[in-house]
Amino acid sequence: MILNEIVNGDCIDFLNNEEVEFDAVITSPFYNTNKKAGKGSTLTNTDVKEGQYNYVRYDEFVDVMTNEDYIDFTVKLFKLIDKRLRKNGVVLYNMSYGSENTEAMFLAISGIIENTNFTVADMIVWKKRSAMPNSSSPNKLTRIVEYIFVIVRKDEFKSFKSSKKVSSVRKTGQRMYENIFNFIEAPNNDGPCPYNKATYSSDLVEKLIDIYINEGDIVYDPFMGSGTTAVACIKKGINYIGTELSEKQCDWARERIDKLLKEGVK
Repeated sequence: MILNEIVNGDCIDFLNNEEVEFDAVITSPFYNTNKKAGKGSTLTNTDVKEGQYNYVRYDEFVDVMTNEDYIDFTVKLFKLIDKRLRKNGVVLYNMSYGSENTEAMFLAISGIIENTNFTVADMIVWKKRSAMPNSSSPNKLTRIVEYIFVIVRKDEFKSFKSSKKVSSVRKTGQRMYENIFNFIEAPNNDGPCPYNKATYSSDLVEKLIDIYINEGDIVYDPFMGSGTTAVACIKKGINYIGTELSEKQCDWARERIDKLLKEGVK
C-alpha cells in the first residue's frame, strides 16, 4: 500500500481498492452550499479577477449537488470508509452550513447516522481567527465557527482511539483523563491557492492529531485539496494518504510538501 502520497483521482474509486487501510480520516469535504454557482462555474473557466465569481471555489468541481444527491454521496463514502478504517478508528469530519443552504450539513450527518454503521461520538467547535460576514442579511449572524464531527462506528462508541493521557487513578482503580475541551481556535486556512479558494487549516489539523492520532497511525484525507492534512501530518511525524480530483491541486500540494521537506519541518 502506498504511504505519504497524494493520489490524483476520485476518493470513491480509491476506497474500492481492497489493499487500502488507515487508522483515521481527517478531512474537510465540500459543503454543498454553493447555490449561486452554475454547473460550469470553475476557477479555470471564469475570470475571477473581475470579482464576478467570488463564490467559485475549485478548478475541477462545483459543489452544486441537490441535497438528496449530497446525502447519497456522503452515505456511499462512509460505507466505503467502513471497509478500510481499522478497528476503533475515527473520522474527523469538518463541515459547516451555508448562507443559502443551511440544511446540507445536518442532512448529511443524519444520513450517516441512519444509513451507515457510523454515529457521532463528539463534536468540536472550531473558532476561526476572522469571521465570514453575512452583512447583506438582516437576520443571520456573522459566522466565526465551523464544526468537526467526531464520527465512529456504532459498536466502537466506547472504544474508539484517542491519545488522551491519564491524569490520575482513583483508589477504586478508575482512571481519570486530562481535560481537553471541545473548542479549538485556529487560523481560517493556510493561505491562497489558485486552484482552491476554500483551503483548510493545517494548524487545526495538527491540533486534531494531538488529540486523536497515535504514533504509527495512518491518516487518510479523501479531499486533500492543497495538501493541508499532509502538511500537518508531516509536521507531526504521522503517515498519511490522500486523494484529490484536481491534477493541478495535486501538483500544487506536492510542490508545497517538497518545499516543506527541503526547508526542514518546523
